[in-house]
Amino acid sequence: MKPKFIQIHSLTSYGPALLNRDDAGFAKRIPFGGISRTRVSSQCLKRHWRTHEGEHSFQEIDVPSSVRSRMTFDRFVVRPLIAKGYPETAVRTATEAYMSILLGESAKAKASKAEREESEEDVEALKTGQITILGRPEIEFIKNEVQEVCEQHQEEFKTAGEDKKALKKAEKSVKDAAKGRIATEGKKNLKAMKLSAGLDAALFGRMVTSDILARVDAAVHVSHAFTVHAESSESDYFTAVDDLLQGEDGELGSGHINSTELTTGLFYGYSVIDIPLLVSNITGADRKLWEEQDLSLTTEVIKRLVQLVATVSPGAKLGSTAPYAHASFLMVETGNRQPRTLANAFLKPVSPRPDLMTNTYQALSGHIADLDTMYGKAEERKFVGIGATDIFSQKAQLQKTDSLSVLADWASQQIQGG
Repeated sequence: MKPKFIQIHSLTSYGPALLNRDDAGFAKRIPFGGISRTRVSSQCLKRHWRTHEGEHSFQEIDVPSSVRSRMTFDRFVVRPLIAKGYPETAVRTATEAYMSILLGESAKAKASKAEREESEEDVEALKTGQITILGRPEIEFIKNEVQEVCEQHQEEFKTAGEDKKALKKAEKSVKDAAKGRIATEGKKNLKAMKLSAGLDAALFGRMVTSDILARVDAAVHVSHAFTVHAESSESDYFTAVDDLLQGEDGELGSGHINSTELTTGLFYGYSVIDIPLLVSNITGADRKLWEEQDLSLTTEVIKRLVQLVATVSPGAKLGSTAPYAHASFLMVETGNRQPRTLANAFLKPVSPRPDLMTNTYQALSGHIADLDTMYGKAEERKFVGIGATDIFSQKAQLQKTDSLSVLADWASQQIQGG
């Protein structure tokens, strides 16, 4: 039987760094087991996996991507069409009409729009109230729709010139045309497009308020990573030297004095892939029919995601801390029952003495063995790691693979039936 879930567990050690900051510039923290831990948010992790460029990146797959921005309509619809020579007023009016139809328009947005019309500030009208996630196919569809409407009504705008009454009439014609096109074939065409919201949305989801754009539930669930031990941090005092002041009249050349927080830690990370939902998001098929679909793209995505989890580091202050690290341990589980995190292996903080990694392996393997005793073993598991990994074969009867690439291949092939 093909598994419905793939669970990915990682242990990654970081030297002095500031991986993920809060609004005050300090490392993010979370209490767990009564002890404060350093953490990295799931949003931070997902963004680094999404935007990674290079080996194993999602960009290397020839599939539509997503655009996350408030400026998508201005950048990819309005500017290209104005550059083509269509009347600016027509393009802006048609684009705003499609934005309203596709994204919905709250009372607050309508009031703000009325204020802009009074002040004749057109640029703000093309910014969405919050970041929108649109797939490249959707953006191209919207641009073509706006172009068609402008094509049909550009003479009306040219004739209107500076006549405000005539311009209002032309704008109404454009808005009515946009609504009519969406109401007939537009909605159906949007929903029929494969991966219309882009691969990013297929993986990590998107929320929409209209019934025209498809809501996409996240198929990859990511927890906040946290240290298996108590937080470990220090304030780093630093100065920047002014080269031109140094030595002048006894000046030491200090041009800037400040401090920042640095932390170190061994982080536990956990992610779950909902296979039926991922296949449904990628193919557009009903999730109940996922096993009947072409699984080749899903297989490739899973293989890359396993590699990214192990090799892509989050990190603020890249230039001054170089927070690049690979996972010391990665375990993949496949199965059909509800996933469960192994975070409780570290409910009691792991002691760093005499060997933090060995102690962590002991805690994790013991927890897995306890869970298997209580609930039975229902998952297939393989792992890769460095250090005293023989603990896992002794305590939890885990099978070690030769390398990360072998583990990634094994994980991806499980949905094909092994």
